[in-house]
Amino acid sequence: MKEQDLAGRRALVTGAAGGIGLACAEEFARRGAHVIVADIDAAGADAAATAVGGESWVVDLSDTPALDDLSLDVDILVNNAGIQKVAPLHEYDPDTFRFIQRLMVEAPFLLTRAALPGMYARGWGRVVNISSAHGLRASAYKVAYVTAKHALEGLSKVTGLEGGPHGVTSNCIDPAYVRTPLAEKQIADQARIHGIGEDEVVERIMLADVAVKRLVEVDEVASLAGWLVSDKAGMVTGASYTIDGGWTAR
Repeated sequence: MKEQDLAGRRALVTGAAGGIGLACAEEFARRGAHVIVADIDAAGADAAATAVGGESWVVDLSDTPALDDLSLDVDILVNNAGIQKVAPLHEYDPDTFRFIQRLMVEAPFLLTRAALPGMYARGWGRVVNISSAHGLRASAYKVAYVTAKHALEGLSKVTGLEGGPHGVTSNCIDPAYVRTPLAEKQIADQARIHGIGEDEVVERIMLADVAVKRLVEVDEVASLAGWLVSDKAGMVTGASYTIDGGWTAR
């Protein structure tokens, strides 16, 4: 059992009804944090909150005007919520592009903005942004996702620079393809666009650029998030940590 080094801390994790977000919520709860599970899926958020002994916040983070005047009393913020849509740029639906920017850039900005005053007042805070190898590298057919993740990297760095004097750190985690429903839903679209069978997508597309030929597991991402929110990572800020099997080493 891990030490209760997060006892007394309040953590907000977005997109935490499943996948990476749920794994982070479980990691923090095991270490004593009170976790707020934020998700648009009401049933999933409630179930996850019950499982970790926390609370749920059912919220549509793409409705960004509703977040303009938000105030958050949290010590830890994990910006994780996101979606993926695969299509050629010249065929990409403009409304989908705008939706992804709202959900994956504007919402993290507004949540961070809402959390910082309390963190500053306490002299301690941790912001972890779940980015992607696509925050550092581009892939064809993912214009909205790649754009959003690159923007998230910039937001995280600025947060780190401004937050540092106040005891607040901000970092990105940049995984390759993680074994989540989000990745699994891409397989059919990738097969169609590349003209290959679905059984070939993982090997020829998802694992093509990595040296370690497997998908990332959610608990591996959560483990790094757990370290980044610990006191031992107090000098780590404005950084981007890859869990990508060597993808960005090329």
